[in-house]
Amino acid sequence: MDNRIEAEINEKFRSATNRLVLLDYDGTLVNHTTEPETARISERISDIIRKLIDSPHTKIFIITGRGPRDIDSFLDHIPINIIAEHGAIIKDGGVWKNQINDDVLWIKTIIPVLNEFTVKCPGSYIEEKKFSLTWHYRNAEPHLGYMCSRELIHLLKKVILPYNLKILDGNKVVEILMNETGKGNAVKKLLEKDSYDFVLSIGDDATDEEMFEFFLNNPNAFTIKVGEGTTCARYQLQSISNVESLLKKLSI
Repeated sequence: MDNRIEAEINEKFRSATNRLVLLDYDGTLVNHTTEPETARISERISDIIRKLIDSPHTKIFIITGRGPRDIDSFLDHIPINIIAEHGAIIKDGGVWKNQINDDVLWIKTIIPVLNEFTVKCPGSYIEEKKFSLTWHYRNAEPHLGYMCSRELIHLLKKVILPYNLKILDGNKVVEILMNETGKGNAVKKLLEKDSYDFVLSIGDDATDEEMFEFFLNNPNAFTIKVGEGTTCARYQLQSISNVESLLKKLSI
């Protein structure tokens, strides 16, 4: 993304009467780490986000696949709205609310499958959240992790057939969640409640593509993918430092 586009985003942000900013967390505001519990945002980015929150007519959401307790532990020093578990749970105005109804009985069927692959792929592990399951292989040997993830996805497609589930093939993660859950549906609900004449949506992962796709025909939306790769986003930034630079300009 060149300086001309950044200038356009800045200009549209300042002239808008109602703004929405959607920021993924891991890979967008912080680098992916081998120990996810250490992925805390820098004080610089925290300060920038605080300034954006204080901007008139601006609503900001962190939109993430992390669970509510997990993401809250990183952001409890900032009064920010959060969309967790890809939209299954939302914190708006300081209150967490479930967005789906799910008895999650399916988890008992999926866990044994993930356990099998955790044994097969040393370094991988399972994360059980309120409404979803995630198999992480970032800490596994890269080739083995990738090959096991392909095998796991192939098997899961058969296992989930009796359930209303989908598989997200993310950045060194495989996630299983309800079909109705996703960042695309989450932002759709936000826009049903309010209208915005400026939207900025930034993310780095395959899980953010639903969000980018939702905004494809929205002329007021600027969608940005962080990093390389095919994307539905209109623009791309190379790194988290580029994201920080863009947000800083908007916060001034």
